[in-house]
Amino acid sequence: MFEHYSVMLEECIEMLNIKPDGIYVDMTTGGAGHSQKIYEQLSAKGKLICFDQDIVAIEHAKKVFAGKENVFIVQSNFEHVKEALTKLDIYKVDGFLFDLGVSSVQFDTPERGFSYRFDAKLDMRMNQQSALSAYEIVNEYDFNQIKNILQNYGDEKFAKQIARNIEKQRMVKPIETTFELVEVIKSSLPQKVLKEKGHPAKKSFQALRIAVNNELQVFEKALLDCCDLLNIEGRICVITFHSGEDKICKNVFKELTTSKIPKDVPIFNNDDIDYKLVNTKRIKPSKSELDENNRSHSSILRVIEKIK
Repeated sequence: MFEHYSVMLEECIEMLNIKPDGIYVDMTTGGAGHSQKIYEQLSAKGKLICFDQDIVAIEHAKKVFAGKENVFIVQSNFEHVKEALTKLDIYKVDGFLFDLGVSSVQFDTPERGFSYRFDAKLDMRMNQQSALSAYEIVNEYDFNQIKNILQNYGDEKFAKQIARNIEKQRMVKPIETTFELVEVIKSSLPQKVLKEKGHPAKKSFQALRIAVNNELQVFEKALLDCCDLLNIEGRICVITFHSGEDKICKNVFKELTTSKIPKDVPIFNNDDIDYKLVNTKRIKPSKSELDENNRSHSSILRVIEKIK
């Protein structure tokens, strides 16, 4: 059974400002919670496109939307959104939704190797056909590559010590499982840190997952492509869970909503701006949602609209 909590569900539906006859794309279908809610707002003339690279999510979506002729399910990394929509003869879209969190199913299925809570082979691939997994990174990347991944994607203060101990351990034998990696990480941290709240391997596992799936690079490309595909009055909602993702989203939105015309030029300064921020301040989950789902706590929602 595919169980997944849809983060900031009501906020996303409100912010998308759904037109019944519009075209909407869920870029990260996952458990299809957001997709189902979008579909409920559409008429028979509206269209919903569900993207996901995870075959488990795709099969689930096919069951959820079985017999729905105006729903199109696409197994692909969302960096290929333009090509995939072109194949469907779709060139403009009224709304996109990104939920960049890892689905509960991926975290809670031990054999997917995403979680430090279960002992399983190191994996972390969202696309199960991908050649690169966490196993290859941990056992084949050099010291500097691993250190940089942990620092840049996980904000891990002890990246150098962890990378060095990974290097030492794999000289004895390959690091094959999640628990083996957790032990290496724990052995690299001072007792003071080990006693702190939260799992000591959380940042490292997050960093490896981002690296395995090339998440930040493909997100920036996909976000820019989606902005280009928007209809006038179309909107993009982005839910991020990581500072790197949020920084990309914030910077792209800022770039698109800031005039490039010098202030001293005697014309309207906003004439070159085609987008506006729907929410000038980031949106956070409600207290009631946080009480229901602790995994929502780091999420941030940002929304942009095409105005001309």
